[in-house]
Amino acid sequence: MRFTNILIAVASFPLGSAFVPLIDGGKSMPKLYDGWFNDQIAKQASTAIAKALSAGKRKIEVNFPPVPNVDEVKFGTPANQKFGREVLAKDLKVTGGYKPGAARGGALGGKPVCVLSNEQLEFRTIKSMGDLSRSGRILSDKARQAGRNGEVVICVNPGGEAQWEKFASAHGSPGAPFVILNSSYSTTYDLGNKCDFEEAYYLKRISKGWVFRSFPGPWEAYLERPDGSTELLKSWKIKPSLKEAATLVREESFKRYSINNDRYSPGFGERL
Repeated sequence: MRFTNILIAVASFPLGSAFVPLIDGGKSMPKLYDGWFNDQIAKQASTAIAKALSAGKRKIEVNFPPVPNVDEVKFGTPANQKFGREVLAKDLKVTGGYKPGAARGGALGGKPVCVLSNEQLEFRTIKSMGDLSRSGRILSDKARQAGRNGEVVICVNPGGEAQWEKFASAHGSPGAPFVILNSSYSTTYDLGNKCDFEEAYYLKRISKGWVFRSFPGPWEAYLERPDGSTELLKSWKIKPSLKEAATLVREESFKRYSINNDRYSPGFGERL
């Protein structure tokens, strides 16, 4: 999935404008697992973020599995090997392609864009920065001193949400978008966040399925069937709890398929 396209339209129109780029990625959750390779996630996230900014949102969370099957990336499944070969190695010219634990940045057009991360990355291994103006480490003196008014800031995997406001204060500027991208864990053990960052684009794997939300749409729970297709089970206007969504999907899966919907086990629904 080419994340350099995910945010490319966000800063290309005036803040507060009613214009939203017409990028068609569909309104339901992306197809497994083509959405990582055919730009469907990129198109959906671009549109969702642009709509959130147009609605006046400035603090935004974007979260999706950065590789098709993050649970097994270290085992080198074919889909993940394809991701490393076709996406990172070619787009960002990262030496050796994807490595477990690595993060990936993105770009916006029309405004200075800074990508920061807590990851132990060797930024010199990224040979092509695309439209990015700079990158660096969160809360480093260099990153703070290089900040510019109106600059869009993307924080890649910054950690628990208790620190997000601190990061926004240290690196953000008034009225400019500040995006939290793919925080790898939640200190609330729930969906999204509880610190007033708009979950503009959110895709989370749960037991036997997925939770999906694309601004300004509803929160949705999807069952993943043994053949890898998905089915919408329920929508909520207000964000449900992780427990509610996961219980709904898990119970429906067991009712239909008993133990024969396990994505990893041969003979019991294996597909990854």
